[in-house]
Amino acid sequence: MIHLKRAYDPARSTDGTRLLIERLWPRGVKKSSLRVKSWLKDVAPSTELRKWFSHDPVKWNKFRSRYFAELKANPDSWQPIVEAAHHGTVTLIYSSHDTEHNNAVALQEFLQRHMRKKIRARKLAA
Repeated sequence: MIHLKRAYDPARSTDGTRLLIERLWPRGVKKSSLRVKSWLKDVAPSTELRKWFSHDPVKWNKFRSRYFAELKANPDSWQPIVEAAHHGTVTLIYSSHDTEHNNAVALQEFLQRHMRKKIRARKLAA
């Protein structure tokens, strides 16, 4: 299971493995209080894509498409998340105020699609 949580929300024991998926550290959050296992900067959208998107919901579909292309080109950036998800609950930590149109939502969708494809491929091979 892959969950999402804002960096400003308190950590819970049910979060499982907490991974920060932002290129920049969340403003106003102390490193000691965030309680993340890893900071995966490279899985975040490129600086160019992030600035272009600028959290504009009108650009959401195009942002997702461009971000998915970046992720497909760099599987090493997201593979640790898939591996952690095979061992238990993972919570992706993000800093956006918009809880519907952000890189964490897009990344969660990308990873869930990837994991479903892997499961289907294993079933077909069996």
